[in-house]
Amino acid sequence: MGAFGIVFFFLLLVAVFPLSSPLSENEALLKLKQSFTHSESLNSWNSDSVPCSARWTGIICNRGVITGLHLSGLQLSGKIDVEALLQLRSLRTISFVNNKFSGPIPEFNKIGVLKSLLLTGNHFSGAIPNDFFSSLTSLKKVWLSSNNFSGNIPNSLAQLSHLIELHLESNQFSGPIPNLKYASIIKSLDLSNNKLEGQIPETLSKFDAKAFAGNEGLCGNPLPKSCGENAGRISEEKPLSSSSPPGESQSNVSKLVVASLIAVVVFLMVFIFLSASKRREDEFSVLGREQMEEVVEVHVPSSGGGHDKQSSRRGGDSKRGSQQGKAGMSDLVVVNEDKGTFGLADLMKAAAEVLGNGGLGSAYKAVMSNGLSVVVKRMREMNKLGKDGFDAEMRRLGRLRHQNILTPLAYHYRREEKLLVSEYIPKGSLLYVLHGDRGACHADLNWATRLRIVQGIARGLGFLHSEFATYDLPHGNLKSSNVLLSDNYEPLLSDYAFHPLINPNNATQAMFAYKSPEYGQYQEVSPKSDVYCLGIIILEIMTSKFPSQYLTNGKGGTDVVQWVSSAISEKREAELIDPEIANDTGVLNHMVQLLIIGADCTHNNPQQRPEMREAIRRIEEI
Repeated sequence: MGAFGIVFFFLLLVAVFPLSSPLSENEALLKLKQSFTHSESLNSWNSDSVPCSARWTGIICNRGVITGLHLSGLQLSGKIDVEALLQLRSLRTISFVNNKFSGPIPEFNKIGVLKSLLLTGNHFSGAIPNDFFSSLTSLKKVWLSSNNFSGNIPNSLAQLSHLIELHLESNQFSGPIPNLKYASIIKSLDLSNNKLEGQIPETLSKFDAKAFAGNEGLCGNPLPKSCGENAGRISEEKPLSSSSPPGESQSNVSKLVVASLIAVVVFLMVFIFLSASKRREDEFSVLGREQMEEVVEVHVPSSGGGHDKQSSRRGGDSKRGSQQGKAGMSDLVVVNEDKGTFGLADLMKAAAEVLGNGGLGSAYKAVMSNGLSVVVKRMREMNKLGKDGFDAEMRRLGRLRHQNILTPLAYHYRREEKLLVSEYIPKGSLLYVLHGDRGACHADLNWATRLRIVQGIARGLGFLHSEFATYDLPHGNLKSSNVLLSDNYEPLLSDYAFHPLINPNNATQAMFAYKSPEYGQYQEVSPKSDVYCLGIIILEIMTSKFPSQYLTNGKGGTDVVQWVSSAISEKREAELIDPEIANDTGVLNHMVQLLIIGADCTHNNPQQRPEMREAIRRIEEI
């Protein structure tokens, strides 16, 4: 082809396929915004600013590059412009949790580098194409729960080699559960409340039964419903058959009759045993039957409330806890004698009431005969260390002394669970005082008191970060429910330094530090995650809003990080201060100063958050 031919061919290509330059990140996001309806919450997105430097709502950046889109709870709807998202070359996380999007799942599979796809709490519907996830080979988190998806679970989803969290609960998925090829690395799974059927794959039997509840057609471990000899066999080639061989039906009936008789006999034996004995069951096990519930925003129970469930009595012959820590498996090990020594028998004789349930276990108040009131927490997921290692950690905690740290008193070790005993603080938690009682206690929360609480929390954290400087998470679970208040509103931090003790699979669900943006993006935590938790508490105290970051069920709360960030970018920080203290105009600038410290501590990029020492310095200077 001559030179003229080459030029002509090039001009022809230009005419047929016009040259176009890719959109900038600003342009791409503004184009995405145009595809939404009810996008008033994205007012910070405008052509006069830069997403990362201006802290656009929901934009997560790393070194000036957009890596995450977290548009949760903003009442957005419309059509999600995936083509615009394709212009964000470094995008790794997408979250449209708790919005109002509907219709089939958008073509997110075009974004092959995604690591997290979070669509929980929308109105998406229809079947997901079987090969939808084939190109998303980097996915680590898939949350499609609480939508209206139907059809089979896509086989391509079962082939993802990096998947660690899979949540499909509360949809209309049907058919068998596919064999998840890399089930061994999955840490969090929930397929409950669908229309799934057949036998649960053996590789998934390690998960709790609640992960499969609400699927009447499912059978096999870990569900109590057993499968027939051929029932529920999973086959990708042919569907399940509902018929049985002629002789099998009679055999199954015989087995059912025998099993029923055995169940009746066992029930009668248990009933007779319980009727003959009015003693309390060992180690508060009778109190541990309540289901662990999600945290909810409204009506936080008082310390004396809860279920008001009394345990049965038990006389005990156990000796008091060994002061030298030589107590056996049937007694307590006292690690802090500031409140005297006591044994398991003292607890068994005490009147007990349920305080509540949380991510790490159930809590009970026990008033012993000597007048000492303690809180007993039953921890089921603390098997990371053996008995000697656990004992060493607990003794280390028992030696801690700081005015803003609640030091444990004793523990009881069992392989299946642990009992942790600490002093009962009557006023209760900061969570309760802020949100559960709008009466006298809340009225005491003037500006000076709130500042004292924040400063006390900061000092306690500084102490922990010094004592446990080698830990990835010196505290790890800082939130308002784990800040107890003394009679003079001095804060006491609890549930700290548990990271080396908790099973990794449970830590991601139970510890608040794992809600930090860096874990959502990179599955990493660090001492800066504690800084993030401190920032959330500061914003909570200054605004009196319940942070949606505490929630795992998507019901209620305020995304305090986005809310405050948007206000700061619009220079209206003072509007966010709790009206009950904002009328003290003489110190309003100090309140805004503390609010900004909280916002800085919750920066999406941990590198842009202050170090704990710097955050404490700034708080102390107010």
